[in-house]
Amino acid sequence: MGRAYQNRKLSMAKTAGQKTKVYSKYGKEIYVIAKNGSPDPDTNLSLRRLIEKAKKDQVPTHVIDKAIEKAKGAGGEDYAEARYEGFGPGNCMVIIDCLTDNGNRTIKDVRQCFTKTYSKIGSSGTVSHMFDHQAVFAFKGEDEETVLETLMMADIDVTDVDLEDGIITVHAPHTEFFKIKTEFANSMPEYSLEVEEITWVPQTYTEISGEDDLANFAKFIDMLEDCDDVQNVYHNADIAE
Repeated sequence: MGRAYQNRKLSMAKTAGQKTKVYSKYGKEIYVIAKNGSPDPDTNLSLRRLIEKAKKDQVPTHVIDKAIEKAKGAGGEDYAEARYEGFGPGNCMVIIDCLTDNGNRTIKDVRQCFTKTYSKIGSSGTVSHMFDHQAVFAFKGEDEETVLETLMMADIDVTDVDLEDGIITVHAPHTEFFKIKTEFANSMPEYSLEVEEITWVPQTYTEISGEDDLANFAKFIDMLEDCDDVQNVYHNADIAE
C-alpha cells in the first residue's frame, strides 16, 4: 500500500505465534502509562490512545483490564523507559524503544542484536534527529485535498497529506494527534482509520539490497522481537524486492 502507509514502523504481530508476546508488550505499556498517570482512560489521553491501538491489534479486553487493575494497586514492577539508537545492517538508521526493570540486562540484549548482525549501536541522538516525531493517520480514500482543507479549517497544524495507491496518509506534529482524531470523528466519519498512531517517521530512506545485508537485517529484526524489553522498533530501511 505504499511507503507512506507503512511509515516504516515494525509490526510486532506478524504471525499468530507471536500473539502472546504482543499481548505481553501491550500489557506492560498499559500498566506503565496507567501507573505513572491515571488509570482512567477518560482523563489519561495517552492511556486512551494505547487502549484503542491495542484493541485494533486484537488484544483481548481481559489483558487490558488486568494491566489497568494492576496499575491501581500498590507496589508492582518499576519500569523505566529506555531508547537506543544506531545503524543497522546496510547502514540503515534504527530507533529502539524499551520498557525495562533492569537497564543492564536490556542494554546487553540490545547491544547483542547490533553486534551479531555487524551493526553499530550509537549514543542518544545518533540518528533520532533524522526522524520526525509525528502523528500518522492512514485510510482508504481518493480526495486528499478535501481532507487537507477540512483539517486546516479546524486550525490543525498538518505537515503533509498524500495519496498513494488509494491510501490517504496524514502526517502532523505528534501534539495534534487528538485534535485530528476528534476532527475525523466529527467532520469526516465516512473514513475508517486504518492507521492512527504517534510514531517516528524517517526523513530519508536507506535501500537494503545486498544478500548479506538483507539476511542480517531480517536477523536483526528477529533478534529485537525476541527481546522482552523491546516495545517498538523504528527504522528507515527500504527493502529491495
